[in-house]
Amino acid sequence: MSFLKRFFKDAIHDRDIDEDTVKVKGKKKPKYYGTISEYPNFSASSDASVLQNAIEHDDVDEEVILSMLLKRNNEQRQKIKVVYEASTGERLDEALKSVLRSDLEDAILALLMTPAEFDAYELRQATKGWGTDEDVLTEILATRTNEEIVEIKRVYKEVYERDLEELIKDETRDDFTTALLEMLKAHKDETDEVDMSLAQKDMETLFEAAEHPEGINVTAFINILTHRNPKQLSKTFQLYALNSDMSLPKALDLELRGDIEDCLLDIVKIAWNKPAFFAEKLHKAMEGHGTCEQTLIRVLASRSEVDLKKIVEEYRAMYGVCLQDSIVNDTEGHYRSVLLGLCGPF
Repeated sequence: MSFLKRFFKDAIHDRDIDEDTVKVKGKKKPKYYGTISEYPNFSASSDASVLQNAIEHDDVDEEVILSMLLKRNNEQRQKIKVVYEASTGERLDEALKSVLRSDLEDAILALLMTPAEFDAYELRQATKGWGTDEDVLTEILATRTNEEIVEIKRVYKEVYERDLEELIKDETRDDFTTALLEMLKAHKDETDEVDMSLAQKDMETLFEAAEHPEGINVTAFINILTHRNPKQLSKTFQLYALNSDMSLPKALDLELRGDIEDCLLDIVKIAWNKPAFFAEKLHKAMEGHGTCEQTLIRVLASRSEVDLKKIVEEYRAMYGVCLQDSIVNDTEGHYRSVLLGLCGPF
């Protein structure tokens, strides 16, 4: 079942059930939906030594490298990097580059970056050379928290010696640029509060913007979609569907074209169901002939300590097949093992 079909089916239903907390001794504690957890009895010095031996082995022990890095969370990997460089005088990522190749190399290097470093790198890759991968720009900026976006901007400036805002202005155009710059301000409401009067007002504003006699008022859509919290937007979507003969995604599809249409539709999808948005990304990366390895690595690595368990569940619900089975059918070798390790057990 496609993402938009599910949206059309469920848009008028209430999705406010809080599934992200559980009661522990009378108190609410956030559930953990990541697939990679902190490794117990962790020793950065021991791990650095094991990695050094695996890298310097005559045939390079890739299985040891994979097993080690997939069983440590990102914070632990960063500590291993520090100890490895201190003890060998060589950066761990450079050492691995010298012995790994192709997609396996890309996947392992992604795991060694901090989340902000990896996002900054992906934004850089999306804007290098001829053409720009607009979908990647929207994916990253629309799914990260305000704090994460601030850190991405800091890292991008530090690593690439350029403001991310300047890059966006140079590489994108018109309303799409405006939407991305709004997200880069990191002013999105991140509460779980729903204001019904605001939802009603926003619904009316969006309806009027879509029916504007001189063409759709894109600014109104950008202002609302880039600043409201997901639950607030979901309530607005419900009201829109109840008061119109079409859903909001359908209205956007009819009235807009190009990058801004794709951007705003993605923001709607993310607000309604972020794990389903990523499940669709993974499915598209593997459907048809050929596989988009960069998408597989980016989504699985970046969500492995956030919500990958939910994404795996949504994938099965949407496509009737296990994500791990799709990966087995589309990839091979140790690269396949990395992706499966990130997904967790079948």
